[in-house]
Order: sequence, then structure tokens, then C-alpha cells
Amino acid sequence: MPLHDASRPDLASLELLVAVIDLGSVSAAASALGLAQPNASRQLSRLERRLGARLVDRGARGSEPTAAGRVAVEHARRVLDAADGLVEQVRSAAGAGRIRILASQTIAEHLMPTFLAALAADQPGVPVSFEVENTAGVIAALRRGRGDLGFVEGLEVPHELTTLEVARDRLVAVVAPRHPWAQDRDVLEHGIDADLLAGTPLVVREEGSGTRDVLTRALAPREVAAPALELHSNAAVRTAVAGGAGCALLSRLVVAGDLREGRLVEVPVRDVELERSLRAVWSGVRPGRLEGALQALIADGAERG
Repeated sequence: MPLHDASRPDLASLELLVAVIDLGSVSAAASALGLAQPNASRQLSRLERRLGARLVDRGARGSEPTAAGRVAVEHARRVLDAADGLVEQVRSAAGAGRIRILASQTIAEHLMPTFLAALAADQPGVPVSFEVENTAGVIAALRRGRGDLGFVEGLEVPHELTTLEVARDRLVAVVAPRHPWAQDRDVLEHGIDADLLAGTPLVVREEGSGTRDVLTRALAPREVAAPALELHSNAAVRTAVAGGAGCALLSRLVVAGDLREGRLVEVPVRDVELERSLRAVWSGVRPGRLEGALQALIADGAERG
């Protein structure tokens, strides 16, 4: 085989294919991998042309592998595992010893300072890398062996990963002070029901975020209105809502300061469960050298609760 074979797929395209099948759609895979959806679609099409077969059937309910796609995904996982193993073996031989941590946005902003400080005290001199992804991105990275420990805020964790609750959190509905709900005394006293919330165009996080996942599942099986805005960070959602873009549901951790200072107003919501678990996740055996920092984080979460 020549050194450069035009039909040979690149690793990034194989990673995208695996993510599409694991996460169920091109949009979710693109979000997890930090790609714009049109670019992800083009990359997947190029992979199909290279391999000479349609790999994914895309429909209203998501993406499913074709017969050729199932074969491709099976081999893609092996190739990616081998590539990750190469990187890890080289780093190990070079004595890297780096601890790789990933966290979803809410946890990264509000809980990670405690964890990282405790980790630095427990493991002085050990290099640590820390990346912020949405929940889908954290899980995708752990599946590919690109992290030692992740922190997520969604409802479900794949069966091949192990999980430990480190804190509890709750989503709250927030609006700008001039929003009609914020000026309605009855609404502020008694709240809105879940049906009204589901029928209201909301300012939401992108697909793949834990916040979006919890909200979607909490409102199921109700028909949910199309979003008013879809944004890629908690800060962007808070800014849009404070500017009058509508209602959003965000972690109480995220909006606590805005509520205290009057930039946002909380609207109670009835008939829906919005509490969630914030969890550490990992693959294989629980990383023993992270135990002290995990326990410090759990203690901090208990104090916040």
C-alpha cells in the first residue's frame, strides 16, 4: 500500500463517525467535538465518499448506522483505541504522568476550584490538564481515553463508565425584571405549570449540554416549543435573558449572584422535577490518586446543599 492512500480515512473523521452513532445525531456529535454542524455533515460525507459506502441513515429521529456503517464503526473504535494507546504509551515512556480532568460548564465554573486546589495539595508537582466541555463532550472524551476523570450534569451516563455523585443541584426558571411574569404577583407567588413552560419558547443551551438534557427530560412527554435562542454557554444565556430575550432554566449555582443583585428574577415552576445530580465519571478502575480531591469536592457539595 502506498504511504499516502486517498481512500484511507483520517482519525478526526473516524472520531466523528463514532460520536454520531454514540450520541444519535450529527448535531449532537458536532457539539461534542466542537464543530459547526454543516462542517460535521461535510466531513461525514467526505468519509462516506472515501470508503465508497453510505455509513449513516439520517432521519427525523436521529442517525442510525447502515450495515456498512456498523462495520465501519466497529473498526473505527479499534483504530481510535490504538491511536490513543500510542499517545499514552509514548507519554508514559517520556514520564509525562499528567492527570487529565474534564468538566461540563456549570461544574467547571462553580465546583472545580475546590477540586483543583485539593488535587494540587494532594499531588504537588504533578502536571494537571483541565478542559471545559459540555456533558456530551466530556463523555465522548472519556470513551476515547482522553481523560482520567470527568464531571457531568446530565441524567444518564453510559453503562461502560462508572459514576459517583459529588453534589446536588436544581434548575430554576429565570426572566428579566421587566418580563411580564416578573411583574405578575400571582405568578411569583404560585408559579407557572410545566405545560405553560413547555409551550414557551425558551433561551436554551446547545444540544449535548447537561442543562439542556435535564430540561428536555423533565418536560417529557409534553410537546416542547422551539427555542427562542440556542446558545453555547451559561454566560451567554444569562446575558440574553437579562436583556429581555425570554425565559431560561439554569443551575441555581449559575444564577445565584444575578438573583441576589436583581438582574434576574426566579419564577417558580410547578409539576416538574428539576433537581439533578452532579457527578464524577471515569472509565475502568477509580483513579486512586484523585480520591482525596474527590472527597473534598463531596464535602464542599454537602455544605452548599
